[in-house]
Amino acid sequence: MKKSLKKIVDSILKSINEDQKEVQHFDSSPLPDKAKIYQLIDDIFIILYPGYFGYSEMSFETINLRIGYRVARVYEELRPQVLRELIHGCQRGPEPCGQCERAAEMIVMSFLENIPALRAALDLDVKAAFVNDPAAVNYDEIIFSYPGLEAVSVYRVAHFFYRNGLRLIPRIMTEWAHSRTGVDIHPGAQIGKSFFIDHGTGVVIGETTVIGDNVTLYQGVTLGALNFPRDKKGQVIRRARRHPTIGDSVVIYAGATILGGETFIGENSVIGGNVWLTESVPPNSRVILGNADLRISSRKPLSVDRKSDSRSR
Repeated sequence: MKKSLKKIVDSILKSINEDQKEVQHFDSSPLPDKAKIYQLIDDIFIILYPGYFGYSEMSFETINLRIGYRVARVYEELRPQVLRELIHGCQRGPEPCGQCERAAEMIVMSFLENIPALRAALDLDVKAAFVNDPAAVNYDEIIFSYPGLEAVSVYRVAHFFYRNGLRLIPRIMTEWAHSRTGVDIHPGAQIGKSFFIDHGTGVVIGETTVIGDNVTLYQGVTLGALNFPRDKKGQVIRRARRHPTIGDSVVIYAGATILGGETFIGENSVIGGNVWLTESVPPNSRVILGNADLRISSRKPLSVDRKSDSRSR
């Protein structure tokens, strides 16, 4: 048994030393810690939505202490993770920049200073959910239980770091939200005010998507790429525009797919369910599929024995 295990280990080490260089990472600075990023999301949510997460009770008498503690905790835990990513990026470049520590400090402090603006944006998202979903009883229900709002909240945090030049940490954040909610929003997407995703499951929003204000998406909507631009060597040109632009006050119903970097959906338009769209639509449009050829036929009624059997299950 020991000889067999040694043979296996030797085979693995050989693959590490000789092959598969793209799927190993050592003799370099550590990468951001995914588990700590997940914990940071929880801490950030406590700050963004005070009284909803983390503490069962919060009052104006205790909020200074508790929010102060969380802000300090986010600063202490986030800064080394940002630094790890910056150093990692420097090592992949021609030379280390020598400014990573200062840059990490600036990014984290800028994020903390931006929290009031994040809260203002999320306040509009919560209100949009309440206005557009007649099933919502109150804001508490939306904040506690709506997967769309959770995904959008994480996206807005991740997008800040994406705009500040980070790539690993924002993707860790949004993929965490994706795994929890079924909503896949790339942190590079640009999303306006009062954004609402109803139900959420299966929504995909690509990296170069631009979404205006007061937009509502339903489950299963894809805002994706039609093709991938390539250079003369046939390599994919990364971060080239390849996803659609959605104007203000657009509603996109369940299962619709809108593709392409040159596809523009004009403001105040409605895109019906299961539509496949690769061309632009002018403002104030309604896009729906024609009536399907439905066929309804009769079938044999259940026998008495089968009815009794189905009731006993």
